[in-house]
Amino acid sequence: MRDTVDMVDDPEYEEEEPSFSDPEDFVDDIEDEELLEEILREKPQETDGIDSVVVVDNVPQVGPERLEKLKNVIHKIFSKFGKITTEFYPDTEGTTKGYIFLEYSSPSQALEAVKNADGYKLDKQHTFRVNLFTDFDKYMNISDEWEPPAKQPFKDFGNMRHWIEDPDCRDQYSVIYEAGERTAIFSNDAKEPILAEERARWTETYVRWSPKGTYLATFHQRGIALWGGEKFKQIQRFSHQGVSLIDFSPCERYVVTFSPLMDTKEDPQAIIIWDILTGQKKRGFHCESSAHWPIFKWSHDGKFFARMTQDTLSIYETPSMGLLDKKSLKINGIKDFSWSPGDNIIAFWVPEDKDIPARVTLMQMPSRQEIRVRNLFNVVDCKLHWQRNGDYLCVKVDRTPKGTQGVVTNFEIFRMREKQVPVDVVEMKESIIAFAWEPNGSKFAVLHGESPRINASFYHVKNNGKIELIKMFDKQQANSIFWSPQGQFMVLAGLRSMNGALAFVDTSDCTMMNIAEHYMASDVEWDPTGRYVVTSVSWWSHKVDNAYWVWTFQGRLLQKNNKDRFCQLLWRPRPPTLLSADQIKMIKKDLKKYSKTFEQKDRLSQSKASKELVDKRRAMLEEYRRYREETLKNYQEQKSMRLELRGGVDTDELDSNICSPIRSSSVFVWKEERGPASLIGEGQ
Repeated sequence: MRDTVDMVDDPEYEEEEPSFSDPEDFVDDIEDEELLEEILREKPQETDGIDSVVVVDNVPQVGPERLEKLKNVIHKIFSKFGKITTEFYPDTEGTTKGYIFLEYSSPSQALEAVKNADGYKLDKQHTFRVNLFTDFDKYMNISDEWEPPAKQPFKDFGNMRHWIEDPDCRDQYSVIYEAGERTAIFSNDAKEPILAEERARWTETYVRWSPKGTYLATFHQRGIALWGGEKFKQIQRFSHQGVSLIDFSPCERYVVTFSPLMDTKEDPQAIIIWDILTGQKKRGFHCESSAHWPIFKWSHDGKFFARMTQDTLSIYETPSMGLLDKKSLKINGIKDFSWSPGDNIIAFWVPEDKDIPARVTLMQMPSRQEIRVRNLFNVVDCKLHWQRNGDYLCVKVDRTPKGTQGVVTNFEIFRMREKQVPVDVVEMKESIIAFAWEPNGSKFAVLHGESPRINASFYHVKNNGKIELIKMFDKQQANSIFWSPQGQFMVLAGLRSMNGALAFVDTSDCTMMNIAEHYMASDVEWDPTGRYVVTSVSWWSHKVDNAYWVWTFQGRLLQKNNKDRFCQLLWRPRPPTLLSADQIKMIKKDLKKYSKTFEQKDRLSQSKASKELVDKRRAMLEEYRRYREETLKNYQEQKSMRLELRGGVDTDELDSNICSPIRSSSVFVWKEERGPASLIGEGQ
């Protein structure tokens, strides 16, 4: 500091002043607009301040006495898209004009309102038309002459159902391994899997197929991506920061995403419903917990989805994503609900409340008509199990009868296709471990009892109003039931703690086809056709022996596929068949005729595989012979060099002058005598 002060105070120190003059040869070729570009960019626009305003048309025209109620309804609908700062309701002599102005806190919220509320049906007479205020100039300046719309570039994603056209009817499955670092798609084959696609870090957590197999969903920190077509091109992506769970609508029109990071009071973002085709956000919802995923349950046709909260069942309709009939169902104490897989019917149950018994209710949608109510007494818990076609509903009821300490279980079987929906009861005296319906039939299987005496029972729901016990296998090592998607065949599995015990059962005559084991198996997955079943040990649940094994439906092991840190295998679903019930029946009737063709094809495939193996071995032998001949030729050509290096001594002949040692052998002969057999050695 002292040096600096001294330097500045030194009279001989003079600082050179900067020069701002242009050089003599300088030419000013820059226009003022270029110099002022940044300032001009911030020039106020005509739309400033109004690009956050939307105009809502087709609003009910009401007088002062109903204005406050209308404002509450409008605010409830439009506040879902963001914070409303200003509302203006034009009127004439106290009666509203049928359109209103709403201002949001940001232009993005206004745009969201236009996207999601335009076409919203308030009631039979009023359907909202929502536009940005800034769009009116655009609409006012539309030319009277029609102009053809500009052609949009066509995005060719390939054949989205290509795997169904496989000539050998091979199904596909996805595999995640190397602790999630690699994801592969394979075509299943009895001999070995055929790789269709493989990528590194394709997903950050896991993958999910859509219900009809059209899309493969991958998870990323910023959202999810959908892939499809022959080369698995990216079809669509949805930005949802921190997404951890997804669910598809059965029709594959919508996808639901959940993220615990995005939710705010003003802007619900925890759950978002997206339109798959357009990629647009349809609606956001609040969610405090995802413990019972999926939060929304879809009807079989994707027209409705429902959500349960405390004492409330909210049913929404598509594509508006609004509440059905603009109100939720008030159901005190509702514990659980489930849609029928075959009809727009909701089943829900309510526990006992003082003197009011517990009840199971079947409700038709959208009429909300109760088609069946079943009262239940002394209920502890209920579980709803639909048969896949919606023909039957089983309600597993746990009861504590008066005067007893233990819990008794009943199965209440609702016959959905019969008049007035009759109910049959099956009483179980032991604790229930697992229950499962046959997918395409009227049988169900139950695992009951306590380890090590676990029993497997098979029941048949008959048309005469009776439920018959077909067969019971006792002392089974099983804690899970896995039916073939086509019915009849099943696997009783003892997963994880039961060391992977497997029993393959044919329920047509209740025979045990095979008993096997896949040690520490954590998952069982049937292929969509019911021909193959996969057992696997996931790295997510067990850190050693990670692999997946492929079996036939009869329990014959075909493949053991070991993958480093294997995590997940999922079969690619197939869309519903286009064949009618009569056509399917005809195919089953003529199955022997078709089976001859398939058997011949199998034999050709096997002979082809044998021929390929023989050809491969012949090629290897021929390659060895060529190598041997070339080596011998080189050896002979180098003889002169060896003689020169070794002083004329032919070392190639040295071994031939060494006398061959006398070879001896012993023959051991067993001689049978009256006593024990003796071993005699004879030298030759």
